[in-house]
Amino acid sequence: MIKPVIQMTSRAARKILSNPVTLTVNGRPVQVEMGATVLDAVRAAGSRIPTLCYHPEFKARAVCRMCLVDMEGERRPQPACHTLAEEGAIVNTDTDELKAFRKVDLQFLLARHPNECIRCEVAGNCKLQDLVEEYQVEDLMPKMQRGSLEHPEHRIHDHTSPSIWRDMDKCIECGLCVDSCSAQKIDAIGFVERGKGMVPVPTFDKPLCQTGCISCGQCTLVCPVGALIERPDWQRVLEVLSSKRRTTVVQTAPATRVSIGEEFGFEPGTISTGRMIQALRALGFDYVFDTGFSADLTIMEEANELLARLRGEREGKLPLFTSCCPGWINYIEIHRPDLLPHLSTTKSPQQMHAAVTKRGPFGRNAIPESEEPFVVSIMPCTAKKDEADRPGMRGDVDAVLTTRELAKLIRHCKIPFASLSNDDSYDSPLGESTGAAAIFGASGGVLEAALRTAVHALGIEDAPIEFKECRGVDRGVKVATIPGVGSVAAVSSIASAIDLLSNDSWKDDYLMIEVMACPGGCLGGGGEPKSDDPNILEKRAKSIYQIDADATLRNSHDNPEVQQLYKDMLDHPLSEKSEQLLHTVYSARGSPREKLFQFLDAVDHRDGTRAADLFTKNGVWNTNTPLYGEIYGKENIKSLIESKLPALPPYSAGHARLKHRFVSNVEGTNIVAPDGQNIHFDVALDDATGRIKSLKRIPGESTTTA
Repeated sequence: MIKPVIQMTSRAARKILSNPVTLTVNGRPVQVEMGATVLDAVRAAGSRIPTLCYHPEFKARAVCRMCLVDMEGERRPQPACHTLAEEGAIVNTDTDELKAFRKVDLQFLLARHPNECIRCEVAGNCKLQDLVEEYQVEDLMPKMQRGSLEHPEHRIHDHTSPSIWRDMDKCIECGLCVDSCSAQKIDAIGFVERGKGMVPVPTFDKPLCQTGCISCGQCTLVCPVGALIERPDWQRVLEVLSSKRRTTVVQTAPATRVSIGEEFGFEPGTISTGRMIQALRALGFDYVFDTGFSADLTIMEEANELLARLRGEREGKLPLFTSCCPGWINYIEIHRPDLLPHLSTTKSPQQMHAAVTKRGPFGRNAIPESEEPFVVSIMPCTAKKDEADRPGMRGDVDAVLTTRELAKLIRHCKIPFASLSNDDSYDSPLGESTGAAAIFGASGGVLEAALRTAVHALGIEDAPIEFKECRGVDRGVKVATIPGVGSVAAVSSIASAIDLLSNDSWKDDYLMIEVMACPGGCLGGGGEPKSDDPNILEKRAKSIYQIDADATLRNSHDNPEVQQLYKDMLDHPLSEKSEQLLHTVYSARGSPREKLFQFLDAVDHRDGTRAADLFTKNGVWNTNTPLYGEIYGKENIKSLIESKLPALPPYSAGHARLKHRFVSNVEGTNIVAPDGQNIHFDVALDDATGRIKSLKRIPGESTTTA
C-alpha cells in the first residue's frame, strides 16, 4: 500500500506548498517547504524527537544533540534542528543506536544536575525531567561540579533580582537565555569559559540586579529547565490564603485569560476567563477583580495627559511614551535616562488597581476599617514583580504571580481547572472593563485604546473604532495616522525600540509611542506559559481581539465603573486626587534623585533597614531639625527611623497614606513632604559604591518633622 504524501510547511500549517521538498521520515513520505529543516519534516510527518536547545525563534545551536537522526548516505547522525530537508532524503529517528545515545546524553546531563526535582519550581514543566522519565534514565555517572574552580567569580546562584532567579547548577548550556537576551539587544547574559566550566553569567560577573537587565523575563520563557525562573511568590500567597487572617483581593491581567488554559491542555488562545475566575475563588480569594478596569482608568488619564501636553499645559515632552510596561520603564531608567521627560506619568493598570483597591471607595465600603487587604495580581510579566517594589508604589501590590505561577498554585491545590465552568464574571466595583481594556494584552493595544478615547475627546466623529494599523505580534514598529492630528507608533519588543531610538527622527514623526518590551506585548510576556509553537502569539492575539469585538462596551471612557470612580472620588482625569493616586515619577538609575526617592519611600514605610542600606557605613543624614540634628552611621539612621520618628498612623481602609512627593515628575530633588512643606535635599553619592555618603534636608521653613 502506497502511503499518502503529507504536505506541511515548517510551521506545521496545512497549505499548498510553493516550493515543496519531498523526503521520507520513518518510512512515510512527507513534503515541506524548501528551506525547512529535518526537524520540521519530522514533525510534519507526525513523528516526534526530543529537543532541549531548540526554539523556533532562534537559529539552531544544535548543542544538546538530543534530536540526532540517521540520514541515509551520511556517515554519522545529524542534528535535525540544524540540517536542511533535501529532496529524496531518507530519515530515521528511532533506531536502537539513536535511543541508546539519547539515554547516555541524558545521563551526562544528570551528572551535572542537582536532581532536586521534588522541590524545583519547574517540576512538572521541565523538558529534562520529562525526557528522563520518558527514557527511564538512571543517574549513574559521577557527579560533576558546575562552574569553574579557577573562576569562583562566576556566580552559580543569584537571587538578587526582584524578578528573576538564576540557579546555574540546573543549566544544560542550551544557550537559549543568551539568544533571547541578544534578540532583545540587552545582552545582560553571555557564556564564559569552555568545556565543563562553561556557564552563562551576567555581564562582567555582576549580580543580575546590577546589570542592564530590564526584567523582561524572556530568558525564563525559553529556559527548558529551572536554571532561570521568575522569583517564586506563590508559596507566600498560599500561606495568606490558608490563614484567612486578611481579606484577599486578586486582579487578573487581560493576557492571562487567553493563555492560562495552555497550562491545562487547552488549545492556545482558548478564552478561559470564567474558569480562571472560578479557580481563583476555589483558591480562597475573597474578591476577584479585572485589571481591565484599571486599564480603562489608565486610558482616561493617559489620553488626557497626551492632550494636555499637546496644548502645552503639562510638564513633559512630546512624543508621549506609554508607561504600562515595566520592562520598558526599566530600560529607560537604566539605559536612556535622557528620555525620561517623554514618559507618561500614568501608573500601570496593575499599580492603579491596587492603589484604588486599598485607598478608594471599595476599601472604605468592603474592608474592615483597620484591616489592610492582601492584594495579589496575576500578570503575564516577570517585570511586574520589579514594578510592585518601586519606590512610591511599594506596598500597594503585596504579591505578583505570573500566569505560570498561578497554574502551579492551581495544580498544587488540586483544583480541576479543565472541569470548571467557563461561565463566571468578575466582582464589582473593580471588575467592569471594556474591549479597549482587553486589547492591552497585545502589542499596539494600549495605543489603540488611547486613540479611541483621544479622538472622542477631540470630537472627531468619523474616526474608526478599530485602528488595525496598530495591530500585529511580530517584532517591529507599526504606525497609524489620524488625519489632521498626526501619527503614532506601536513598538513590539525592546530591540525594536532600541532600533527606533537609534536616531532622532521619532521626535518629529510621532505624537505618541507605545513600547512593549516583549515581542507581541503581554501575550509574549516572560511569565506566560512556555511554548515551542511558532504561531503561539498569533493564536493568543486572535482571541484578545475577539474579546474586544464581542464586548458590549469598546471604549474606555464608556466604562460605567470608571465613570463612577471619578464621580465618587477622583473628580476628573489629571485632578489633584488623580495625580496623587494614579501617577508616579521616574529617575535615572544610580542617580542622586533615585537614591533620594528610595530613601524617602523607606522613611514613609518606617523601614529603617532599607533606608540605612542606601548609605555608606559612615554616611551622614542631616535632618536640619533641632530635634534630630545630624545622624552619623547606618545603624543610627536605622534606629532613628524605626524608633524615634513618629509612628505611622494605623491603616484605615479606603484612605490614602500621605507620602513624600517630588515637585517635578522628571528631574530635581525638590520634595513636597507629607505635611505639605516644600523641601530641597542635597544628595552626595560615594563614587566607588554609589551609596549615599551625605544627605542634607533643607526645608522651606523650620520644622521638627522628618
